[in-house]
Amino acid sequence: MVFKKLLGSLGVGGPTVDTVLDTATAVPGGSLNGRVHLKGGSADFTIEHITLELVARVEAEHEDGESEGVVAFDRFTVGGAFVLPEGAEVTVPFDVALPWETPVTALYGQDLGIVLGVRTELSVAGAKDKGDLDRLAVGPLPAQEAVLEALGQLGFGFRSADLEIGHIRGTGQQLPFYQEIELSPAPQYAHQVNEIELTFLAGPGGLEVVLEADKRGGLLSGDGGGDDAGRFTVEHHEVQGRDWNTEVDAWIRSLAEARAAYGSHAVYGHADGYGHGHSEGHGHEHRSGHGTGTVVAAGAAGPAVGVVGGMVAAEVVDEVGDFFEGDEEEEGGEG
Repeated sequence: MVFKKLLGSLGVGGPTVDTVLDTATAVPGGSLNGRVHLKGGSADFTIEHITLELVARVEAEHEDGESEGVVAFDRFTVGGAFVLPEGAEVTVPFDVALPWETPVTALYGQDLGIVLGVRTELSVAGAKDKGDLDRLAVGPLPAQEAVLEALGQLGFGFRSADLEIGHIRGTGQQLPFYQEIELSPAPQYAHQVNEIELTFLAGPGGLEVVLEADKRGGLLSGDGGGDDAGRFTVEHHEVQGRDWNTEVDAWIRSLAEARAAYGSHAVYGHADGYGHGHSEGHGHEHRSGHGTGTVVAAGAAGPAVGVVGGMVAAEVVDEVGDFFEGDEEEEGGEG
């Protein structure tokens, strides 16, 4: 990148900012490091603060449909309280920790279509400008990778992934949104479910895995409405040495068994009639009961493509590019 972002609120002659991320692919809860390059303007300026803001493109579901927007989910002040001399160039290094629930954007080099960014805000003489936006790439934690790998080995296929505004009740969710990965069913489950929806909620000690099975009409689904879901706990420090395929298959089977036992009135039914279980914050409501258990995680089966094998990466990359280009054009118009 080049120094292309003018601090528009200060007009011509103001300082410019360019942020370079040294971390090629971060992980949830891990370090994000890089450098903020500043170039002085036509006079001395006092830099009050330099703040990094993590942003995500999210979806909000309503009765009338869906809408998209950008949500900031963390902020870090990495510098400030110094004078930037006229024409001078200053580099401010940073090393910050990402939230544990930061969504995964790629798996085995395949883009999942999740759009995250790091926006740099520069405050000078009481004026603020969000002067730079860089894409943030996040890979899975070992436990997340192991779950996804096992699902791929079992025959589940990747359909899509998105970020949804809301809160999953009964979990320790911290961010205002959650990531939902939609999978097509493995052949052995195709007669029972249309798809599996997977959500990871990571924390320092481990992660909660929320699996949700959409019902299709038929013998096991009663009237065909509602969903079944189960929550499982995976611990970071026990990722190696277990048969992941067997563990994850047991999770899926528990959903099928709960459905067979409770039909359309399963204890994990969604709260509304739209199949999305909105609470006041548009979140899913998952209730405790049958199908919930604690499972100690195991090691990944290997570097197979897993659930993302069939996706078309080029289309996803285009969407990501459009998001950032649109954002820059909007900022440029404001300047």
